[in-house]
Amino acid sequence: MIISLIGYMGSGKSHVSKILSDKLQFRLIDLDKEISRRNKLTIPEIFEKKGEIYFRKQERETLEEILASEENVVLSLGGGTPVYYNNMEIINHNSKSIFLRASIGTLTERLSKQKEKRPLIANIDDENLAEFIAKHLFERNPFYSKAQYQVNTDQRSPEDIVDEIAEKLYL
Repeated sequence: MIISLIGYMGSGKSHVSKILSDKLQFRLIDLDKEISRRNKLTIPEIFEKKGEIYFRKQERETLEEILASEENVVLSLGGGTPVYYNNMEIINHNSKSIFLRASIGTLTERLSKQKEKRPLIANIDDENLAEFIAKHLFERNPFYSKAQYQVNTDQRSPEDIVDEIAEKLYL
């Protein structure tokens, strides 16, 4: 079984996927880290040196490869992954998809502390961050909401979120 965690950056995908994979004894794959490893460049370096179109193609190829696997995997996807090509269709067809939902306030609070690691928001002033996130979420929510399951992450511990995911999937 493959469990795909989707959601906006800062929603907790990386942290929750680690705890979930440990709990279920599934292999953990972070899609961005896998792309980075294959290209021997960080994600910001790929965006800077090769551009977003190159990155999205790499993302799609890597995603297809992982989803074709017979392994038990917890797959943490990049925030933009569901938006491109027909990625949400193949994610839903080949895995159990879970949308980790977080409010704009929660996301703004979390992301304001890690802007330098996030190429998409690195140059956005703190006072404009919530508005940027709100606009972006508005564009991405139609894709995220195609997930088979949704879990709210606001004001909840990662362990609590993991328990809810396991419950929803009868694991």
